[in-house]
Amino acid sequence: MDHGVQAVIAATGSFFVVTLVFAAIILVCQYRKSTKARNRTTQLRTRPVPNPERSFSNAVVDASWSFDPNLKISMEELARATDNFSPHLIVGDGSFGLVYKARLSTGAVVAVKKLSQDAFQGFREFTAEMETLSKLRHINIVKILGYWASGPERLLVYEFIEKGNLDQWLHEPSSPDPDHVSVSVSNDFRLPLSWVTRVKIIHGVAHGLCYLHGLEKPIIHRDIKASNVLLDSEFEAHIADFGLARRIDTSRSHVSTQFAGTMGYMPPEYKAGLNVANPKVDVYSFGVLMIETASGKRPNLPLKLDDVDIGLVQWARKMEERNAHMDMVDANISREGLREESVKEYLHIACRCTNELQKERPEMPEVVKLLDSMPV
Repeated sequence: MDHGVQAVIAATGSFFVVTLVFAAIILVCQYRKSTKARNRTTQLRTRPVPNPERSFSNAVVDASWSFDPNLKISMEELARATDNFSPHLIVGDGSFGLVYKARLSTGAVVAVKKLSQDAFQGFREFTAEMETLSKLRHINIVKILGYWASGPERLLVYEFIEKGNLDQWLHEPSSPDPDHVSVSVSNDFRLPLSWVTRVKIIHGVAHGLCYLHGLEKPIIHRDIKASNVLLDSEFEAHIADFGLARRIDTSRSHVSTQFAGTMGYMPPEYKAGLNVANPKVDVYSFGVLMIETASGKRPNLPLKLDDVDIGLVQWARKMEERNAHMDMVDANISREGLREESVKEYLHIACRCTNELQKERPEMPEVVKLLDSMPV
């Protein structure tokens, strides 16, 4: 055979082999790519869509904790202790849930807070109270005894505070019914609080806030109000309901994504859109509480002065300017032994705490010193 013909045949054969090899490579690549695509599609179809509610709930599924190892907490025990969460045993309405009076099988009387099943707010409330209260030890801070949680159900167990909250003592009429179950009355009449008792309560709240603000990482309560001040048998104040509390880093400002607090107690900077959690927020609310406690007037209701409706803080400021301090005192308070200089100093401190300008408000350690040095 001619050498030229042999060369042509060899070249053609080589080309054909190379073509087959390349075709095989291309087919293998396409097969692998197709397989990966099918696998990815299958994964996307079978992979569960992330559920924030489920992830929140899984963090506390079938969980319980007790400060006292002898105190066994379970849903069965708490349901029995509250008569299956009977409305007749409701003693308070805290943020995100109701509070019940409960008697455990050990005989201990406690307060049980049943959080609402709002997955996001309820879980934030739950973790905030757990992380905060379980580590706090102060006479003026309510003690948490334990908790129980499963799925959306979350229960907090607190020490039972005999006399209820300050709001009830300031604004609710006495209940003559001995069968009326209420944390506030303890089967007694609620008589108007004396001036000395009211000042004692305010002292307690001030010391509690001073403790919170003085921690290595300060805790800002963000919802100081009369209904969150519980009173024991000696009318010692106990700050409660830490669902909106924030632990802050003093090296930087803490900007919250939500407005926290209650109408009438919130500082004016919130209205201006400045939503920063810092101690001066609590100082303002505390000042409002001081005015409310002295006057017996609700912060969220307008007051009439010179035929004009104004807020409680503005009313107090104008009354102080007119030197009408005694006219601000609750009419239910006995005037016998009531010293005008004590009332003046008290309301002066309250007006300082509620200054429109945040920087002009005193810190809580200064407030405590001012109250401690106030004439009785």
